[in-house]
Amino acid sequence: MRDRRLLLVHAHPDDETIVTGATMAKYAAEGAHVTLVTCTLGEEGEVIPPELAHLASDREGGLGEYRVTELRRACAELGVRDQRFLGGRGRYRDSGMMGAPTNDRPGCFWRADVEAAAHELAAVIREVRPDVVVTYDDNGGYGHPDHIQAHRVTVRAFDLAAERTLPGTPWQARKLYAIAQPRTVLEESVARMQADPGPFTAPKAVEDVAPGTPDALVTTRIDASAHLEAKTRAMRAHATQISVSGRRFALSNDIAQEIHAVEYFTLLRGPEPRRGPDGYETDLFA
Repeated sequence: MRDRRLLLVHAHPDDETIVTGATMAKYAAEGAHVTLVTCTLGEEGEVIPPELAHLASDREGGLGEYRVTELRRACAELGVRDQRFLGGRGRYRDSGMMGAPTNDRPGCFWRADVEAAAHELAAVIREVRPDVVVTYDDNGGYGHPDHIQAHRVTVRAFDLAAERTLPGTPWQARKLYAIAQPRTVLEESVARMQADPGPFTAPKAVEDVAPGTPDALVTTRIDASAHLEAKTRAMRAHATQISVSGRRFALSNDIAQEIHAVEYFTLLRGPEPRRGPDGYETDLFA
């Protein structure tokens, strides 16, 4: 019987752990082949620890290269052995937040030719031959240009990989998912953080964390609670970007969020989900 294969496309180092780390750890522990494709090195990330401030993108030392090391450590904690960069390490540069001057920087991912980048990703899909592909929704989760671009590139590559006009053996993955954060789940989590943010700043509203996904659009719920510790350790590995305290974490804005081991997805392509009594399917490979 052929091994199950899962391929995830993320914009920067740390994204994979924050929103899909538990899912990755669960399937890796179950023997699935998990491949992570990271689109940039995260050169524009804001450095949290003062002792690592010298790594900021406009100084010598190179935040991107340091984050490659952090990503390697996080993948080890999650049990992921196949991590690669889209087009090769350093091919695309972090574009920074939407509206920043770095959006126009030559070589940034936001300015990449979608068709060319999709061909690069399609080659990986043909090599790995995943059953399931995961990336962001069309808003990139929260509007980050590199996340939006990752969605565009992945959707196009999903189709390109099956075309017989390209070199190599065609491969059609069975399912394509977008990462989701159900609005009601997010609201409940934010309420808990408002009541007890720990050492961080309490969020004033859900939008301080993320816009959230309308509940009706969420198709899939993956309970990877058994892998919460692995996800937490992987988050600690991304020390330049994430502060962790118990079951809470914060990014550079210092706003408290919960570390979740139950992760959600929306099926974009594939057969009708096999939903359980709670309305969700519970296995990406179902």
